[in-house]
Amino acid sequence: MKKLTVIALTAVMLMGSFVAKAQGKFGADSAECIKYLSYYSEYYKQKNYDEAIPNWRQAYKLCPPQSRQGLLVDGSTLVRRLITKNASNAAYKQALVDTLLTLHDLRAQHFPTSATTALNNKGTDINNYLKGNDEAMYKGLDDIITKLGADTKATILLFDLNSAIALFQAGKLDAETVINTYQRNISLVDQLTAKTDAEKTQNSNVKTDMESLFISSKVASCDNLIALFGPRYEADKNNLDLATNIVKMMSSADNCTSNDLYLQAATTMHSLQPTAQSAYFLYRLNNSKGNADAASKYMEEALASADITPEQAAQYNYEYATFCVKNQMNAKGFEAAQKAMELDSSKTGSCYYLMGTIWGSLACGGDEIAKRAKYWVACDYMNKAKAADESLTEDCNKMIGAYSVYFPQTAEAFMYDLTNGQSYSISCGGLRATTTVRTQK
Repeated sequence: MKKLTVIALTAVMLMGSFVAKAQGKFGADSAECIKYLSYYSEYYKQKNYDEAIPNWRQAYKLCPPQSRQGLLVDGSTLVRRLITKNASNAAYKQALVDTLLTLHDLRAQHFPTSATTALNNKGTDINNYLKGNDEAMYKGLDDIITKLGADTKATILLFDLNSAIALFQAGKLDAETVINTYQRNISLVDQLTAKTDAEKTQNSNVKTDMESLFISSKVASCDNLIALFGPRYEADKNNLDLATNIVKMMSSADNCTSNDLYLQAATTMHSLQPTAQSAYFLYRLNNSKGNADAASKYMEEALASADITPEQAAQYNYEYATFCVKNQMNAKGFEAAQKAMELDSSKTGSCYYLMGTIWGSLACGGDEIAKRAKYWVACDYMNKAKAADESLTEDCNKMIGAYSVYFPQTAEAFMYDLTNGQSYSISCGGLRATTTVRTQK
């Protein structure tokens, strides 16, 4: 009783000093407004929330929203307590939730400098108190994101996507809307500026969760993506952002990288913004589709790119050498293998093995010795390969055994005035080598 008397006296004193200028800020009944603001505030400071609530209600009823920001902030805390206390009363709880969300809206409207905080808090409360009502969640969260853009908290972007996917799975939202929601939200996460390491980690985790949620939802089926992006691409084939988006989205979907749209979009990306990586990407794509000429063209572009690193060049050359062996492009394959081991000595053994394979596969003309001399060169490279990399010994010995059966007989070599150990030069398939005569034992 004594505390209440003190509060009342304080309010009366305040009314006397503020009554002249309070007519506008505190409404038509400014004295009553100020009185109940004072009453609830004192109880609130004392954490006597049960007594604060009825006085806050009166203040909220009497005072204009712009009278004091604390009226709306403190009210949010008090209403949350009421929601928890009345969780079993569904109708009353819903009315309280509506009031809580309204408080956030009023704060954003009348205190613009706090609008971002107010709307982000609203988003958190929507997630906490509207679970199970996906339509209301999606509508409310989407409205907040539209207003805040890159100022939206990362978790709200995740909640929004989750509600959109739930509506899609319930047949209440189409795939295109969900895909657009995902693209917008993932883009906004990338734009967020973290103020602390903890916030940076949280944003990264949210992005990972969004990607995992979207992929597992199966919203972005390959058929859906082709139906959605096919007409867009046809209408604007030189749009780099669109092409990049198509490649990114199709890469995240199951089995969606072998269609023509994916290849066309990737080609557009490279033509508008060429890099070693994009050229290599197109090499891989065309190789997987059996387009050997196009694959070779793009790998050569990748190798000639100014932005390629020595490590990439070594790996790309080795991969290209292997590709050339499979596609009977022997001279190019040999050259690529040479460059690969020059750039990365750890590949020496494997490159010599490829060189030996290339020589062994050549079709050489000339006399009987000239036709089979390639096997001497092939064995030379297999011996170099196992000397450079002992792990290749077994494979190299198998190849040497297979090639050796084609060596000429001693008598046959003698007819061409050749003997074991004699030097022999060969030119075949655009390649040249000097080797040693060997005959079958």
